[in-house]
Amino acid sequence: MSASERERSTRAESDLAGRRTLGPPPRPGSRYSIFVGVAFLAVILIAFANLLTTRDSGTLGLDEEATDLPLPEFAVPAAASGLEGDANIAQDDCETSELPCPADARRAPACRIRLPDVIRVCDLFDRPLVISFWFTRGSDCEAQQDVVSTVYQRYRDRVNFLSLNVRDERDLVRKLLRERGWRMPVGHDRDGAVSNLYRVGGCPTFVYAYPGGILESASIGELSVAELSRRVQALLRASRRAAAADG
Repeated sequence: MSASERERSTRAESDLAGRRTLGPPPRPGSRYSIFVGVAFLAVILIAFANLLTTRDSGTLGLDEEATDLPLPEFAVPAAASGLEGDANIAQDDCETSELPCPADARRAPACRIRLPDVIRVCDLFDRPLVISFWFTRGSDCEAQQDVVSTVYQRYRDRVNFLSLNVRDERDLVRKLLRERGWRMPVGHDRDGAVSNLYRVGGCPTFVYAYPGGILESASIGELSVAELSRRVQALLRASRRAAAADG
């Protein structure tokens, strides 16, 4: 066999091996398998959408009865600022807390950080507090922050608000701030550490806390201005009752 014939034979064997590896061409019956796969994916997406719109579904990993617990501490960059960096979620009470503690003496707990353009959740514990977690990936939560901004304007003298973006690009968050004209404080949870700490499972997620940073309740799902206003009013009433009971 000549060299050229041997080369053609080698190429033919290589092509055959490739066809064996790739398998035979799809049969007409494969269309049914493709349809089943697409239908299964649609079911998964619908279930995920239902999860995102379900209220009171375990934010903070708590049951309905598991309220009156301290909110985890954190510090994040103000979204509109030039400060870059991940959230600090190191807790102050390391002896009794099961939450993250400073890894070494050089890392200060979140609520001991004192830097310009840092939002510390502890600074918002002087009054009732509403935290709104949101993101844009696979969701449409921008309109909910319009709602938060409107309600913030109504109750800003009595209630603290914090809008916390999770893992979106900083430039996108700043663009939304400019375009939407949001007035409430907006923080940036760049790496999702705060979201993970609070076990946020959907967008938007709202956390309601008494003065002192004690959990009153949480909810997942869209709220109208009227609905969020009612939640804030209920938080104010519950805070007054709690203060009266303590006093």
